[in-house]
Amino acid sequence: MDELAAGRAAETLQAEHKANVRFKALGPPDRPATVVDAYDIQQRFVTLLRGTHGEPVGYKVGLTSAAMQAFCGIDHPIAGVVLARRVLHSGASVRRADYGRLGLEFEIAVRLKSDVPAAGMPLTAEAIAPHIDGVCAAIEVVDDRSADYASLDVLSLVADNSWNAGIVLSEFSAAFSKTWPDLADVPGRASKDRVSIGEGHGRDILGHPFNSVAWLATQLASRGAGLRAGEVVMTGAVMKTVFPEADASYRFELEGIGSVEVQVR
Repeated sequence: MDELAAGRAAETLQAEHKANVRFKALGPPDRPATVVDAYDIQQRFVTLLRGTHGEPVGYKVGLTSAAMQAFCGIDHPIAGVVLARRVLHSGASVRRADYGRLGLEFEIAVRLKSDVPAAGMPLTAEAIAPHIDGVCAAIEVVDDRSADYASLDVLSLVADNSWNAGIVLSEFSAAFSKTWPDLADVPGRASKDRVSIGEGHGRDILGHPFNSVAWLATQLASRGAGLRAGEVVMTGAVMKTVFPEADASYRFELEGIGSVEVQVR
């Protein structure tokens, strides 16, 4: 996709968000034909968002569980960019009125302690592990703008920054060798106003959360980019997205790691 077409598509997305238009596939002549096109548009859309939401500070990886892939009708992960002023901390409040349709995803986030060198071949969880110095319970704030999942265009979803609208983080648990439990087996439990609404395990994220980071590093390398020290990666959800319809308090606890809360108003 040429730069002019990608730029027009990004401006279309920006205008649709401002007008609170329901999510729909990007139309011709600027509809992405390939995954590469979709990420080209996303890159330009993120550039438009930076003036309001700050500089990139990390990434989200989505559709990493069998449940979420089935929900969206695809068979591979997707990535988006997290911007600085969209990073919230446990106890924060979000307003449903600020989104086309607010969704919450219950996740494991990691923090990088060093740059991940670009590789000419897919990276592994074992190769990623030495670059990570923190993990935490996290909730991703997504805005699917009331998308119709029966006819979902995944390429347009990717172009729309993979629907990332923010993240909510607990305190990071550091010192991997001393305090982290086995991240594949760690259970995560979500609740609404202290009533359980779902649970999953780290293995629901591509078998292990570090596999998600490895996939992301490989994806970025294919575009001449890479993960950098200090960045945060939302590795993916352990259960299906929840769409709040009323005021409530949501909590996500990772056993042995910590918990995170967000108030929906």
